[in-house]
Order: sequence, then C-alpha cells, then structure tokens
Amino acid sequence: MRTVLWLIAGLGPFASAAPVVAQPKVNIEQNFSDSLTPLPKQELGVSGGFYVPAYSSVAMSQGKLRVDFSVTLSVHNASETRPLVVRRIAYFDTAGKQVESYLKAPVALKPLATVSIFVPTDDLRGGTGANFLVDWAATEEIAEPVVEALMVGGVANAHYAFISQGRPTRTAGKK
Repeated sequence: MRTVLWLIAGLGPFASAAPVVAQPKVNIEQNFSDSLTPLPKQELGVSGGFYVPAYSSVAMSQGKLRVDFSVTLSVHNASETRPLVVRRIAYFDTAGKQVESYLKAPVALKPLATVSIFVPTDDLRGGTGANFLVDWAATEEIAEPVVEALMVGGVANAHYAFISQGRPTRTAGKK
C-alpha cells in the first residue's frame, strides 16, 4: 500500500474555519445522480471487494495529542466502456463494529464515473482504526475499480492530508 502525506501550511481562510457540523446521511442516488446508470439486466458474473483503511483520529506528539480528520472515500469506475455495480459501502470502527451503511440497494456507475462518501471531522465513530468495505460487481470482465480514502485535518497552522489506498479482499489460504 502506498500512502501519501502532505503538510499544507497557510490555507488562508480554511485554516480557521468553524468545525464541521455532522452531515445528514449520504444519499448516493441523489448526490451522484450524474455518475449513475441503470443497473444491468444481465447476470453479474464478476465480483470483488476492497478493504480501505481510514483514520478519523490519529495520535501525534508521542500520543499526547490527537488530531481529528475528515475522511472522503471515493469509488472510481476505472472501465472506459462498462458500468460498475457497487453493492455495498460500509464503515466500521476500530473494534470492527459497523457504524454506517451507505447504500440501501446496489447502484451502477457509468464508465469512468465516481461516487464519494464524506465523514466529517467531528464524526469520531470510526476512531484510529476505522475502515470501509466496498463490494462491487460487473456483468463481465472489467478494469478493477480504484477505491481510496483521503483524510484531511490539522492542528493550529499545520494541516495534513494523506491518502489510503483500498486493498482488494481475497481469500488467503493453503495452496
């Protein structure tokens, strides 16, 4: 997994913005209607899943300081020609307890389209070991989706942003 960390200084008006108020539950069908297409009528013969680490809180300064982060999970259809069916987007806390499910029913993404989930800075339900599970399917062979979480937060004038890439979930066992 490749993790990217940026230190952003001097964000001007964003550095002193008021705390984010918890947002109402995301409605993917409404918020991302331009990214969606009707579900395919054919059988979904290909499927997979992703585990995406996310960090809504991180200990810093030898554990004496906690920095809270907003989290944006993005699911990208990497196919130029085929729709991608997203079956599940679920958010889990450090203890492995599901704290949110973001889909009422599967949705289909247009080729090269994206949907995102936003967890505000003040939503600390996930904790230091939060994660998402994303399940997907397609009617036939397709480019594997790209699933990433972007965390953004800061203390005083120091702001941080980093990306956590999703890892495909595969069953591991003896060969």
